[in-house]
Amino acid sequence: MAYEKEKEIAIAAVTGAALLCQEVRRQMVPEAMAKQDRSPVTVADFGAQAVVCKTLRELFPNDPIVAEEDAAELKTAAMAKPLQQVSQYVQAIIPEATPETVTRWIDYGNGSVGPRYWTLDPIDGTKGFLRNDQYAVALALVEAGEIKVGVLACPALTIGDTTGILFIAVRGAGAVMQPLSGGSAQSIQVAASIDWAHFRFVESVESGHGNQEQQSAIAQAAGITADSLRMDSQAKYGAVAAGEAVLYLRLPSPKSPDYREKIWDHAAGVIVVEEAGGRVTDMTGRPLDFSQSAKLVNNRGVVVSNGEIHDKVLAALQ
Repeated sequence: MAYEKEKEIAIAAVTGAALLCQEVRRQMVPEAMAKQDRSPVTVADFGAQAVVCKTLRELFPNDPIVAEEDAAELKTAAMAKPLQQVSQYVQAIIPEATPETVTRWIDYGNGSVGPRYWTLDPIDGTKGFLRNDQYAVALALVEAGEIKVGVLACPALTIGDTTGILFIAVRGAGAVMQPLSGGSAQSIQVAASIDWAHFRFVESVESGHGNQEQQSAIAQAAGITADSLRMDSQAKYGAVAAGEAVLYLRLPSPKSPDYREKIWDHAAGVIVVEEAGGRVTDMTGRPLDFSQSAKLVNNRGVVVSNGEIHDKVLAALQ
């Protein structure tokens, strides 16, 4: 199968990163550090990025990696203790890790969008991680602007009797989910609109991440009367792909009408939903453009659905 090696390496890298995140959450109160954009970052964000980037660089040395974090601040004297903590957690996954190699591995993620590249969010939903709620490790391979492989680990997501889900998708080969702890994979499919038990929508917990008033109105226009499910991270994509909801809306906040989404916040989730039979576009119906930069500069807002209701949602948005 095409991209078999890429898929297997991505699964191994993301699984290792998710195990590191789970261990951080078990062992320590995840103290957040503020980045320049005032968003939080933790020991787990840095450790997860180090694990994934090191794995990818070894196997695909010519592929750029476009990731969320960089190690500049972590290298300063004031951050000596957090760096030591990051290194210890990485050592549990990669025994030869040192503070010096860990910062180098993190900075492998400073690549640029090109004809073929990986994009990584080491912890998507850091605020959810900090409050012991939903978060995800999200990795995708993009070639010629099209997402080819996506692996999405959601350690706190429960579907059926399983908590801790790994979503895997390869372009043209469908999407599966399997327990993060190991076990067999099963194909997933978006819910049909007649599945009333799952005819609901998901949106972000943080009100600043979207226009929740508009999102509620649009969902109602599409015939959804149930209250939204609010959760952090690309776990929302997983919920739609696995048939737990039929719609995910991320519409620009009135406070930031010109905001453009980051590619690592969506790439892995997009292919998982599309390969499960769903549809993803921006507010105007255009496919998300991953060929330009670290931001979706040609798109405004994101609409994720089971496909059946997509045109009705887009019509309501116009």
